[in-house]
Amino acid sequence: MPTIVVEVMPTAELLDPAGKAVAGALARLGHTTFTNVRIGKRFELTVDGPVTEATLADARKIAEDMLSNQVIEDVIGVYEAPASGDSA
Repeated sequence: MPTIVVEVMPTAELLDPAGKAVAGALARLGHTTFTNVRIGKRFELTVDGPVTEATLADARKIAEDMLSNQVIEDVIGVYEAPASGDSA
């Protein structure tokens, strides 16, 4: 069965304390290449049937209405996941 992936991130204007903690830990562990970390959410919606433009539009509406808090989060991606065995 196909899967739609929804990615949600905090808005750029908001502080991300969890991301800041991870960035600090990376630096302490010697991973100095990474200067910033933002932590978001990923949802996987299994679809009964083919993924169409209408299905993706419905998933985006659900993402905006239910899966994210539009005051503090942005929906940054709604797409069909590659089938098993496909490269991303």
